[in-house]
Formats: sequence, C-alpha cells, structure tokens
Amino acid sequence: MDRTTSGWINGFLGVVVFSGSLPATRVAVADFHPLFLTGARAAIAGLLAILLLAAFGEKRPVRTDLLPLAVVALGVVVGFPLLTALALEHVTAAHSIVFVGLLPLATALFGVFRAGERPKPAFWLFSCLGSALVAGFALKDRLTTSTTGDMLMLAAILACGLGYAEGARLSRRLGGWQVISWALVLSLPVMVALAVATVPPTLETTGGPAWLGLAYVSVFSMLVGFVFWYRGLALGGIAGVGQLQLLQPFLGLALAATLLGEAVSPAMLAITLAVILCVAGAKRFAR
Repeated sequence: MDRTTSGWINGFLGVVVFSGSLPATRVAVADFHPLFLTGARAAIAGLLAILLLAAFGEKRPVRTDLLPLAVVALGVVVGFPLLTALALEHVTAAHSIVFVGLLPLATALFGVFRAGERPKPAFWLFSCLGSALVAGFALKDRLTTSTTGDMLMLAAILACGLGYAEGARLSRRLGGWQVISWALVLSLPVMVALAVATVPPTLETTGGPAWLGLAYVSVFSMLVGFVFWYRGLALGGIAGVGQLQLLQPFLGLALAATLLGEAVSPAMLAITLAVILCVAGAKRFAR
C-alpha cells in the first residue's frame, strides 16, 4: 500500500472515531461541569499514554520538541475539549457539529504556516466557499441559537486546527501515537489538578450516560482517534487528508439524532452536504 493511500485510510478511521466526540461531550456536560470534564478526560488519557509509552520503551522527546508538543496540548488536549464543552451548554450537539465544516480550512491554513504546505489557488476557493456556507448557516440561526455557543465553537475550531497541523508536522518524525501521548503526558499535572479542583461533590448521583460520555471522550476522542488521525495527516498531507473531516458532520448528526434524539433539520443536512461537495472539489487541488 502506498504512503498516500495509507494516510487516507488512517485519516478516515480517525474521523469515524472523532464523529462521536461532540455527542458524547453533550451527554457528559449534562452532569459534569465543563472544567471537570476537560481535566478528567485528559487525565485519564494521559495515564493511558504513560502506560503505552512505557510498554513500547519510547524515548523522551528532545528539548526542541517541547514547545511544539505544548502547542499540540493547548490545541487538542485543552483548547478544543474545553471550548466545545462550554459551547455545548448553550447549543445542541447537532448544531455544533455543523461547525466541524470549518475544521478542514483551519487545518489547511495552519498546515501552510506550520508545515510549509502549498495547496493550489483553486483549493482555497473551494475551501472558503464551504466555510462561507457554514458561517451563513450559523448567522441564519442567530435568533434561535446562542451567539456565545457559536463563538465558543469558532474558537474551538481554531484551536483544533492549530493542534492538528502542529501534531501532524511532529508526527513525521516522532510518529502519530507518540505525539498525542507525549502531549497528554506534558499536560497531565495541570489536567489532574484541574480535575481534582473541580470534581463534583455528588458523583454518586451522576447518571450512567454521563459516565459513558466521559469514557468515550477520554479513551477514544483523546487518544485512539489521534493515533489514526496524526498518522493519516503525516502520510497523506495535512491539507488533503484534512478534508476528510467533512464526513464528520454526517456521522455526528446521525449519532446526535439516533442517540440523543436531537432534531436534525433539513437545513443542517443541506449545508453539510453542500460543504462536503465544496471540499471534495478542494481535495483535487490540495497538492
């Protein structure tokens, strides 16, 4: 199997895993405060990462890797989980999933700045059109949804795009699962302290669905998904493979409707489909 094909397969598996993140977060924040959820999911994933790194005898990163790993941690370990958890106190999982349509553009932009990729001009045309459709959808619903929730989701997308691009750049040298593992270990002391400081006083009353949501975002969203995703970006190209994220809204909307009983409007489906078509065009000019 060639390098590019392997990258796209790994990227797709990462998207499948990530598609459950926002619905699982929505379930978890029903009983957990966003700060506790952010700290707990990273702490659990960080402890698992230590076991993985020890089991495979991985060497510690060199000093020059620490700052890029800190950027990864701020983007995908702290920034995206915290901002989405806060946003999901104001908007539904179905509404927030539409914002995932902005992630490929954000990832590609940071791929240019941080990894030196140079997509063709037509790529930006298609990507910007898809982003405009997403922004238009958010503005259309401004009277019935929360502006605070939308702004938090936009900030989360920027943080995530930076973390994706920086992690993919590092993965070319360190390996995909090693990058996310070291980023989790680097942030572990702070995340453990955050979880302990914000632990709910009545954990015994927490419902089963909230615990399941916490388990999913801790094991799959914070660790397993990144094993595939960073490998995919490193092998297949950040801008190109990043377009696979446009499949995530479809999968996420299906989960939100099926598991959470949330309404998925025809407009949500239409915008998601239109954005995917735009990014399919952008994919042709990613390199």
